[in-house]
Formats: sequence, structure tokens, C-alpha cells
Amino acid sequence: MEKSPIADTSQDRFTQIPTGKILLWLIMVSIVMLFAGLTSGYIVRQAESNWQIFDLPKMLDYSTGVIILSSWSLIMGQMAIKKNQTKNLSIFLVITLLLGIAFCITQFAAWSELVRMGIYFTGNPSGSFLYVLTAIHLAHLVGGIIYLTNVTIRSLMGSYSADNHLGIELCGILWHFLGLLWVYLYIFVNVVR
Repeated sequence: MEKSPIADTSQDRFTQIPTGKILLWLIMVSIVMLFAGLTSGYIVRQAESNWQIFDLPKMLDYSTGVIILSSWSLIMGQMAIKKNQTKNLSIFLVITLLLGIAFCITQFAAWSELVRMGIYFTGNPSGSFLYVLTAIHLAHLVGGIIYLTNVTIRSLMGSYSADNHLGIELCGILWHFLGLLWVYLYIFVNVVR
């Protein structure tokens, strides 16, 4: 089985930081730049004509709660592996994975709410931006779910221990980053109306 480049355990010879961690940081910086550009565009476009203000779907509130719970369950898993509690790690990883899938479902439900409200992807810049922001975040979260699935399977196979848990650490960094990014977007679209 070929190793994922993110789970690479080799270290940079200058910094002694695992190569996978450096790669992950670069990925996260590029994601931050993408969303900084999108939210800046949102603010600039809002000043122009035909910007429609509407109530946000309630399902976005549930999405936020679900993603916060998923970060909590992953933290519990990270604490478990540091104590070499591999069974608890697997349980918390499965919970995190299920919550990640639930987050995806709530996003689709939020889009359905928007359609019921008459807010479509086209014809309304404020609606378009909301669809784009949530869809691009969801695409990144699906990538996180794929990585989390890999880590969960490896955990169920007994690949991690208190001395060998870099994959869990990297997955946690990515997952918590995506959770914080969602909280930022949620606050942003609620405040910048």
C-alpha cells in the first residue's frame, strides 16, 4: 500500500519538521488565500446593485454545531492515542467520520432551504456567493473526509500507537483547520449582510 504524501514521516533536513506537516501547512495557506479572496470579493460585490439580503437557512446553524462536535470527537481520539488507547481512538475516529458526513448532509439541506426560499445560484449575487462559499468549503471537507477515512481504516487495522501517530496528528490539524474555516465563514455571512 502506497503512503499518502501527507502522512510522509521523513523530515526536512533543516527544520526537522515532518515533510507531511510542511506540505499540509502549504495546503492550508493556499486555502486561506482562496477564501480571503472570495470573502473580499463578497464585500466588494455587496456594495454594487442588486444585492439581495435574505435570512440564512437555519440548517447552517446545525452545520456549525455538527462541525464543532466533530472537532471535539477528534480531539478525544487524539488524546486517546497519546495514552495508547487504540480502541478508543478508533471509536472517536468513526464518530468524527460520521459527523463529517452529517455536516455534508446539512449543507445539502441548507441548499434545499435556499431553493425553497427562492434563492438560486444565478440571478442574485448574494445567493451566488453563499452557494460558492459553502460549496468550495464542502469540497475541501470532502477531501478531509477522504483523508479521515484512510486514517480511520488504518486505526482499525492497528497502525497507530502512542509512539506512532503522525497520521492522526496531521489529520487533526487539517480537520480542525476546516472546522475553524467553517466557523469563520458562518460568522462572516451572518455579520456581513
